[in-house]
Amino acid sequence: MSIFKGAGVALVTPTYADGSVNFDKLKELIEFQIANETDALIICGTTGEASTLSDEVQIECVRYAKEVANGRVPVIAGAGSNDTAHCIELAQGCEKAGADAVLLVTPYYNKATQKGLILHYTAVANSIKIPVILYNVPGRTGCNIAPKTVYELSKVENIVAVKEASGNFSQIAEIAALCGPDFDIYSGNDDQIVPMLALGAKGVISVLSNVAPKNTHDMVAKFFAGDIEGAAKLQLDAIELINALFCEVNPIPVKAALNLMGYEVGPCRMPLCDMEEKNLETLKTALKNYGLL
Repeated sequence: MSIFKGAGVALVTPTYADGSVNFDKLKELIEFQIANETDALIICGTTGEASTLSDEVQIECVRYAKEVANGRVPVIAGAGSNDTAHCIELAQGCEKAGADAVLLVTPYYNKATQKGLILHYTAVANSIKIPVILYNVPGRTGCNIAPKTVYELSKVENIVAVKEASGNFSQIAEIAALCGPDFDIYSGNDDQIVPMLALGAKGVISVLSNVAPKNTHDMVAKFFAGDIEGAAKLQLDAIELINALFCEVNPIPVKAALNLMGYEVGPCRMPLCDMEEKNLETLKTALKNYGLL
């Protein structure tokens, strides 16, 4: 059974100027997402700046999100690390905090071999009982999960899905062919949602959903309802905004967008910084054209 089907939001972590988490604002964002039919909350992933949060704060964000969601939508916790022992600790902490599943990015910088990836993910999955979603984003980590490796990992009982952000449709098609319909694929790229659905993806884990949750949800829902033309229109209508949300490294633009929209989610944590003025103007224009400003 799928953890979710539809559009899950890779939620930002709202912060105060001193870098501490604004839990009141986090609650407001979660309620905004649920009111706009977001199908799942992904807490403390890349967009949530997990790499600069302490383990204690990261796990507390998961616990708090689970409390606020109160069973209305699943809460998926980012728990990836490039240290397997640390990843196990994080995953176990997120499980204890109530997470419905964990999202595990490939080990970054040390760039494991395919054999190493199998050992890493198997060790983490075997340390917990909740489902595991693999996260393949080689442009960010320098490490790609090959389709045959995904297939081998799909044999582990609680490794049930992959968030695919390689942008390589040949690779994604091979994963779908090897693993079959019982292994879920989620788009990790907002500009490729509809094409991924056409290859059998169950939905998207989305940055766009932070600012346009209803339209992102509807894009997937229309596709599954058979309105392919309507889904494609929503995809194409969002392309300018999606490009603007990635004109600098994520989550710099999406936090800026939410602040422009009045949500006051605060700054990014160092070493991420404020947007360049030229790029900020591009983002403002895209938000206006999309009807969000």
